[in-house]
Amino acid sequence: MFPRFDLAAFETADQQTRDALARDLDRICRETGFLVLEGHGVASAVIADVWQAAQTFFAQDAAAKQSVAPPYQGYPYGYLGPDAEALARSKGEDTPPDLKESFNGGPLRVPADASAAAMDFCYQPTLWPALPAFRPAWEAYYAAMEDLAARVMRAFAVALHLPEDHFDPAIADPISALRALHYPATVDVPLDKQQRAGAHTDYGSLTILLPQPGSQGLQVQQGEAWVDVPTPKDAFVINIGDLMERWTADRWVSTVHRVVAKPGQPARQSLAFFHQPGWDAEIVPLDGSDAYPPVRSGPYLMEKFQATGV
Repeated sequence: MFPRFDLAAFETADQQTRDALARDLDRICRETGFLVLEGHGVASAVIADVWQAAQTFFAQDAAAKQSVAPPYQGYPYGYLGPDAEALARSKGEDTPPDLKESFNGGPLRVPADASAAAMDFCYQPTLWPALPAFRPAWEAYYAAMEDLAARVMRAFAVALHLPEDHFDPAIADPISALRALHYPATVDVPLDKQQRAGAHTDYGSLTILLPQPGSQGLQVQQGEAWVDVPTPKDAFVINIGDLMERWTADRWVSTVHRVVAKPGQPARQSLAFFHQPGWDAEIVPLDGSDAYPPVRSGPYLMEKFQATGV
C-alpha cells in the first residue's frame, strides 16, 4: 500500500492524534520520501481551471507554443519543447533528451529587497501565452500551491519535533516554480536510456505533483526496484526534495524517481509545483551536525537547473 497522509485530519486533530499522525509522517519521509496527500483543501474549480488551461496550451501548434520559448539559454521560464531537457544529467548520467514538453512559471511577487542575482534568475518574468484564460487560472493555482506547501512544511516541522512555525522564516519569500508537463504518446521504442523524465531527485524542499488521474509511468526507486506511484483523483503526490534531505541530515530521503517511457503509451499530463525556500535562506542540518556544508537556496537551485540543459 502506497503511503497516504491526510493533511486536514492532521490540522484538526486533538493533540494525541496529531502526535500519532506526525510520527507516521516522519516514518513515511524516512522510508520513502513520497506520499499521496489527501485532505488538501484546494478548491476543485482551481484545479479544473488550470488543468484546462494547460491542455489548451499544449494543444496549440508548435509556432504558438514557441512564441513563449525562453529568449536565451538559461532563462528559467516559458515553453520548453521536445529535446530540451535531460533530468538524469542532474545526477551525473548522460542520457538522450527526455520525451516531454513543458511550460514553466515563477513567483507571483518579487520582494522589495531581492538581490541582483535573484532578479537575474528566479524573479525573471513568466512569459504568458496569448490565451485569455491561461494566466488567471495559472496564478490562482500557483497561489493555492504556495499556501498548501506552507501548510505541509508546518506539518513537516511537527514531524521533526520542531515548533510548527520553524520553517516559516526560510519560506517567507519562496522562489518556487510551477511546471505544466505534457508527455506525448510514445509510438516507437525509445532510445537507449531515454525516458519521459529521466531518473532524478527534485532540488528543493518539497514537490506537489498533480498527476493525470489514472495515468501510469511515474515510478520511485526503492532499493533495486522501481515502484509505481498511484495517481488517484482528488489527491496530490508529495515528495521530499534535496534541500529537505540536507536540512534533516539524511533523516528524510529525497527519492530518485522517473517517468518511464515504453512503446505504445498514450499521452500524459501533469502539474508539478517545486517549492523552494527564499533565495538567501541558508540550509544547515537541523541536528547541528556537519553532514552537509551550509548552502543558500537560490544559488543551489541555479546550479542544479543549469545541469539539466541539453
